[in-house]
Amino acid sequence: MRQYAWAILVVAGLFETGWAIGLKYSEGFTRLWPSLATAIMIVVSMGLLGVATRSLPLGTAYAVWTGIGAVGTVVLGIVLFGESAALSRLVCLGLIVAGILGLKFLGE
Repeated sequence: MRQYAWAILVVAGLFETGWAIGLKYSEGFTRLWPSLATAIMIVVSMGLLGVATRSLPLGTAYAVWTGIGAVGTVVLGIVLFGESAALSRLVCLGLIVAGILGLKFLGE
């Protein structure tokens, strides 16, 4: 069951990335369809996080969820919005990924 919880947590993190990007497209919740999509992704992301915490430690699940969301949002910010891809930013993203992997493989 624990492996399913990790898979659910990864999907929850991807939905977190989606709603974070949706915030940009919703323009402060002034555009209807992007705002609705963002709201749905928030609910799905939080719901899946809640399911994952049934089997995973809360602190680990939350850290991994936010890490996936942070990394995904920065990467999509670079790709979609032309944000900086400076080496220092990429190194910091690598550190977040290392932390996520560490929590997965060493945190048990």
